[in-house]
Amino acid sequence: MQNPWKELSVKEWWLWSISMLIVTVSNLVGGSFDVLTLAATWVGITSLIFAAKGNVWAQFLMVAFSILYGIISFRFRYWGEMITYLGMTLPMAVWSAVTWLRNPSAGSKSEVAIRKLEKKHFILRWLETPNIVFSTLSVTTSFLAASLTMLRSSYYALGYAANDLVLIVLWGLAAAKDPVYIPVIINFMIFFMNDMYGFISWKKRERTQLCA
Repeated sequence: MQNPWKELSVKEWWLWSISMLIVTVSNLVGGSFDVLTLAATWVGITSLIFAAKGNVWAQFLMVAFSILYGIISFRFRYWGEMITYLGMTLPMAVWSAVTWLRNPSAGSKSEVAIRKLEKKHFILRWLETPNIVFSTLSVTTSFLAASLTMLRSSYYALGYAANDLVLIVLWGLAAAKDPVYIPVIINFMIFFMNDMYGFISWKKRERTQLCA
């Protein structure tokens, strides 16, 4: 496993830097600074940048993010979010790390070989939950995104982007009761931007790998 920072392009350094700056400022000027929220966001953004490169370090950072986000969700009693990230996203990130390490790209050992989905990969068990609509959507999109990540599909990023949109609404409802969660909304807006970049990046590298 090579140093993932050495693999970043100038554009990706700019994306990482601007994303980190925005979320840091939003947390500092929000009026209710929370170290845990900021730390989780830093880890999450870095994970997304590395994921866009197809680098396995993204999955190790996702494990750390899942733990931090699980704690944040626990504090607001978002049990669905806590259970989803600690009980599903975290173990799926570990599983994804294993599959990514075992399937490096032929052109570059530092990135994962992107896989084309087959019909059998869509046979998924949808989770049934008695929780509210947005919480259910969050669980579903998280499960889909984590599954696509494990399968090494470029569409993993769209799954997480969809999850970001759901979480923006979910934490918006939380912020309506406690403004301390406003930075969390901004954080997921930045996550959405990075996930969309990840999808574009994977699609470009997918075409390159297929032509190699």
